[in-house]
Order: sequence, then structure tokens, then C-alpha cells
Amino acid sequence: MHNLDIDLVEMSLDVIKFAINRITDNDPQLGFPKKESELFELVGETITPEGITGEKAFALFRDVLIKASVPINHPRHLAFVPASPTRAAVMFDLVTSAANVHGAFWLEGAGCIFAENQAMKWLVSLTGLPAGAFGVFTSGGTEANLSAMVAARENWRAKDEPRKTMRGIVITAISAHSSVRAMAKVIDVDVISVQTEDRFEAAQLDEAIKNLSPEDRERVFAVIATGGTTNAGIIDDLNGIADICKRENLWFHVDAAYGGGALAASSVRHLFNGIEKADSITIDPHKWLFSPYDCGAVIYRDPEIAKAAHSQEGSYLDIFSDEGAQGFNPTDYQIQLTRRVRGLPLWFSLAMHGTRRYEQAIERGIELAQIAGNLIAESAHVELVREPSLSCILFRRLGWLPEDYRNWTYKNHKEGFALVAPTKVRHGSEFETVARLCFINPDTTVEDIKAILETMK
Repeated sequence: MHNLDIDLVEMSLDVIKFAINRITDNDPQLGFPKKESELFELVGETITPEGITGEKAFALFRDVLIKASVPINHPRHLAFVPASPTRAAVMFDLVTSAANVHGAFWLEGAGCIFAENQAMKWLVSLTGLPAGAFGVFTSGGTEANLSAMVAARENWRAKDEPRKTMRGIVITAISAHSSVRAMAKVIDVDVISVQTEDRFEAAQLDEAIKNLSPEDRERVFAVIATGGTTNAGIIDDLNGIADICKRENLWFHVDAAYGGGALAASSVRHLFNGIEKADSITIDPHKWLFSPYDCGAVIYRDPEIAKAAHSQEGSYLDIFSDEGAQGFNPTDYQIQLTRRVRGLPLWFSLAMHGTRRYEQAIERGIELAQIAGNLIAESAHVELVREPSLSCILFRRLGWLPEDYRNWTYKNHKEGFALVAPTKVRHGSEFETVARLCFINPDTTVEDIKAILETMK
């Protein structure tokens, strides 16, 4: 397999041309998924004893497979939490793969880890955490939340011997990201959900704690607040929740996977006041910091607590702790052992463009949400469900039923025009299907927004 250099060189021009076209295309085709049976009919079996040749495999990818996938940087991809990695970051992702560095230990990846840590220092500076706080790049928010909660639980257990066999509890709001409950399943803890899809307030946390039985109160070890909910961009009462956590001696975690990018935006930075009191924070650079997938981050007020929870031991790993190999080992601060140096594309993009350009791009997403809100307020056929928050906006098409939203989504997508999707909001015990837009890509235009609203008439 390693002796096919000539074949690879001959194919490289096509690959480079494809990569350049994808990186520089401001309006890529909006692919639409096909059924597995349809794809098999078009592609056939690609894994065979003799191989199908790189040329054929690449042609199938270029002509069939990629067209059944959605580019995350399409300017009218406004569903879920889209992404828009900079061209510099995408290009350097190729370099990162070609460099082929194992990013778990300083002994093997010192230079690349140093660069990652430069980007991490900037992330930490946005949070306002005190000197000594630091973090590590993860695969995404799920792994970051998981790593933070393992650190929180192990720290809680270490303080009291009976807790070592006790099943813990975390408190959060029902608006918290799904990864919080997924994480709880993995580490086998219970979740108490405060019943609010609006701002999670300190008074609600206080009430939830007061309503606990003495046995359950003993089991609570952490509170998870959100710095920008995925559904609506809502920022919880971070300051008030932090103060209660300090009073009750509870670990305070802020899941800012989506909204954390807005820490760099001076227009909304004050909304995150209190995040500097957190014990851990999740931020996803592959969302609103323009990095390619997969790049999340977890930041700790006291990294030594995380190291005590996550550091792995093994006879073949001893050398990594040797005096001659001393340095920052990312594996010591999160679940994953083997890892790529996934923070390098962010580092390169930041180094190339500077942090001011990042702030401008993030501010544009916030501005686009405000513009969309004004356009909706001026239109007769749609109305706001709530005021825009960060770069998210929820609105309804007057007179529509859930199936109307679903049909609208598929029509726009199949026509290659836009990927916009509905969501649900709660009114008491009832749920309403509404439309949702999330602005990440600064290349999205006002005309794009107007055209999308026009499709709802």
C-alpha cells in the first residue's frame, strides 16, 4: 500500500483541484441525501479484494457521494448549528493530516501541541478565568461535557470516602443540550431537570435544591448552565447560578459549545458575566470559531483536578512521564488517549487572520439575526416567537401546521436552495412547531434571508 507513490502523484492534481474548488466556492451545491439502496445502485461495492483503483474511488466520491452530502458552509445552510470554517483552517486541516502527529503526549507532539496551546490561551482569555486556568481540544461538545463531568464527579468523590460508591446527581435545565443527558448515561449519574426552556435563573436552582430530599442533596455534585442554548441562543443566569454553586459547594459547569464563540464579541460579552466563576467550560471552535470538524474544547479553572481524574497509567506509557519528556500532555485532561492535534487549524487561522477579524465575523452573525428579526417583524405572513438571541431566531408562519414546516424544509432542500429546519418550543405543557434560523456564516446575505422568508408565502 505504501508503494503506490506514482499512482498517488498522478491522481493528486485531480484531488488538489477538487480541494481548491471546495475551499474557494462561496456558493457550493446544497447536496441532498439519497437512500442507501440508491447510493449502492450508483456506486456499487467499493471495498474489494483487489481494490477499485484510487482514480475510480475518487471519481465516485466526487461525482456521487459528495453530492449526497451537505456542505456545512453553504450560506443558506441555517439549520441546526451550521459552521463556516475559514479557508485557512480548512487548508491547514490538510496539513494537519499530512503531518501525521500523535497529539496525546508532549514527547511525540511537542511542537504541534505548543501551537494548539497558543490557541487555547486565547480561548481561556475570553472566559475571564483566573491565572492557571487552561484546557484541551476535544472532538466536540459531547466529549468536552463528558470530560468535565468526570473531573467534577471524581473530585467530589475524593473529598468523602462514602461517595466513592454513591451515584451522583447533576442539576440542569430542560433546555440544556442533549449531550448533557447523553453524558449522564455514560457516567451513570442522574439528572434533575429544572422545567424551563427560557433563561435558567438562580432562583429556580435555589428552589430545586431546597426541594431535594436530604439523601438526594448529598448526591448532587454539579450544576450545568448553558451559555447560548442550541435551540434559541439563550444565556442562563451565569452569575446567580455561580453564586449558589459556591454557597452549596457544587461544581459549576457552563456548556457554551455553541454560544462560546460570542465571548469574542464585545456587543454581547456582558451577557456572559459569571462565566469567569465556572469550574469548567465547554466551547466548540467548530461551531462559531470557524474551525473544521471535529474541534471542541474543555477548559478548567483548576486543570490539576482534571489531571487527577483523567491521567492514564500503563507500563508502556511510563516514558511519557519521564523528566526528558516533560510538557503538556493533552490526554491528561480529557477522556481520549489517542488524539489528532485538532486545534492546529484554529491556531493557523487565528495566527493568519488575527483575533480582530474573528470578532468581526462573529458580530456579523449576531447582526444577521437582528436583521432577520426586523424583516420578520415587518412581514405580514410571519411573526417572531421571541426576540433574536445571539445568532438564533425563532419565528412562526401564521396559519401553518407542523406538516407545513416539514414540507417547506424538504422543498427548499430538494431544490438546492437552502437548508432551514423547524424546531419546537414549549408553552406550558404544549409544544408548538416553529421555524428557526441560526447564523454562523458571515457570507450569508440579507438577500438570502429575504429569499428564505419569501418561500414561506
